[in-house]
Amino acid sequence: MAILRFNNVGMTAIAACVPPKVVSNYDLGYMMPEDNVMRLVNSTGIVERRHAEPDVTASDLCFKAAERLIEDNNIDRNSIDILIFCTMSHDQVAPPTSTILQHRLQLPTTTACFDLIYACSGFVHSLATAFAYCSSMGANRALVLVGETMSKMISPRDKVNYPLYGNAGCAFLVEKGDFGESIFELTADGTGAEFVKINARGFRNPLTVESLEFKECEDGNFRRDIDIMMDGMETFNHAIFIIPRQIKILMKEADITNDDIDYLVSHQANKLMVDYICKKAKMDMSKVPFCLQKYGNTSCASIPITIVSELHDKLEGKKRLFFSAIGAGWSCGTAYLTTQDLKVSHVFDYEK
Repeated sequence: MAILRFNNVGMTAIAACVPPKVVSNYDLGYMMPEDNVMRLVNSTGIVERRHAEPDVTASDLCFKAAERLIEDNNIDRNSIDILIFCTMSHDQVAPPTSTILQHRLQLPTTTACFDLIYACSGFVHSLATAFAYCSSMGANRALVLVGETMSKMISPRDKVNYPLYGNAGCAFLVEKGDFGESIFELTADGTGAEFVKINARGFRNPLTVESLEFKECEDGNFRRDIDIMMDGMETFNHAIFIIPRQIKILMKEADITNDDIDYLVSHQANKLMVDYICKKAKMDMSKVPFCLQKYGNTSCASIPITIVSELHDKLEGKKRLFFSAIGAGWSCGTAYLTTQDLKVSHVFDYEK
């Protein structure tokens, strides 16, 4: 269990960009009966999602979010020491997409660039990484970009995964300042590797002609080996066990109670799961924002887009925030931090 503590580093600004194309879950009658559609919407809480066009990547969405953040907050590009890009949807294998974004954003060549590969827990891990770098001498400000185009990794004939995932790109700024102590807990359990995965997009199982063919899977679902698969029940059971436990551990580490927290922003997996986790953690649901109904599960972008979408006018002054997420490989992350007048730009649609 990695408990990380940082002092005098904080998050100061955040922005989010989504594709303009809206995909409604009420239009899934082609793959399941209407009664099942209604049950799915009610249990997941996902009414609609955003899907990117074929030529729009996660880095495009993040680029637009970063430009908006820089413009809205009058950020000197030369002041950015670190650029972190977290995604599973890289532009290409090489070079690192962060270096491409450094050039597109016209950041100085002195900017250190890093790519992180995480799924749904990516925001918390990226945030911790930025806090670590900005806690060291020589790095004062980090620009962190997290985004996914999950619609390009799912089969439109998959009743389990297709209704869940949406696309988004987010940008946030981390820098030195008078923020007090922040605490992170980061864990992983590779025994869960088989329950959320993509079989054929890497070098262990190279891409073949057969990888592109649809195959019938469980319950009449059809997927290719290049599509994401998730065992929903295993994921649900693990999440409701590990996440409340992590929340309680971190509260003890921070010496706080539920009453001290202004907002708990959870990874937006599905509403049933988040409700269950918060009930076990004895959280006041009025402090738990949701944007599932509008954007679905946007993987590593889900926590920041929830902040931008639901809390854009609620973070003036000092706020105590709690973040929590679980992702592929059972990588988990929880975080407790204090913000001071966090600058939040409105969610906006991507335009070329």
